[in-house]
Amino acid sequence: MRSIHDSGYKKLFSNVTIFRELIETFVHETWVKDLDFTDCETIDKSFIADHYKETESDLIYKVKFRGHDAYLFVLLEFQSSVDRFMALRVLSYVTGFYMDYAQAEQNVRTLPPVFPIVLYNGDRRWTAPVTFSALLEDAAILGKYAPRFQYLKVAEQEYSKEELLAIRNIVSTLFLAETHYDRDLLVQECVNIFQHEDDRQAVSLLLNWFRQLMEHGRFRAGDYDDLEQVYQESEE
Repeated sequence: MRSIHDSGYKKLFSNVTIFRELIETFVHETWVKDLDFTDCETIDKSFIADHYKETESDLIYKVKFRGHDAYLFVLLEFQSSVDRFMALRVLSYVTGFYMDYAQAEQNVRTLPPVFPIVLYNGDRRWTAPVTFSALLEDAAILGKYAPRFQYLKVAEQEYSKEELLAIRNIVSTLFLAETHYDRDLLVQECVNIFQHEDDRQAVSLLLNWFRQLMEHGRFRAGDYDDLEQVYQESEE
């Protein structure tokens, strides 16, 4: 199932509508309101191939921030156990990105902002430190010279059913299905999405995700048939 989640989630969040919902709904930072998703796009990693090691389930988006390029790095994490050294791992991706960016753009004097996000959908509580300094044996010895780095953790299981139902978009419905499975609630939320979401590709991707789960025994066939029927009715 890990490969299904890796490729399936990557395909879902490669859709700009779904990605934008993730950022605007689950990233509670003041600068989010200044992002311009009009020309938001995933970037070709070929120009950062020397140092940056691509995982199967990562995305880098280029988004305009106050008229300048910003990069949102999303690592979609689907391992069965929590990786204690995730902060080190993400830091290596970010520094690798910067190394190759600096080599590719030799005339630049500054580096663009990169915001790292780890999206986790495992069953266990995420206990790994989100800061790099927490991994050091005694960061206090280094004082101001201790590396400062932190990633944003979005752990699906940490959101209650009530919180997700209050949001009512594609991403919250996805989290709801993964962590608080309830057939009637899921149908109700999907009806709302099918009727009100203008991006039909995003809707189709969500339905296809449920179909993939059904084919791999993670979603009851009868429940999927109900969702597909609701979808067809909304399209008609």
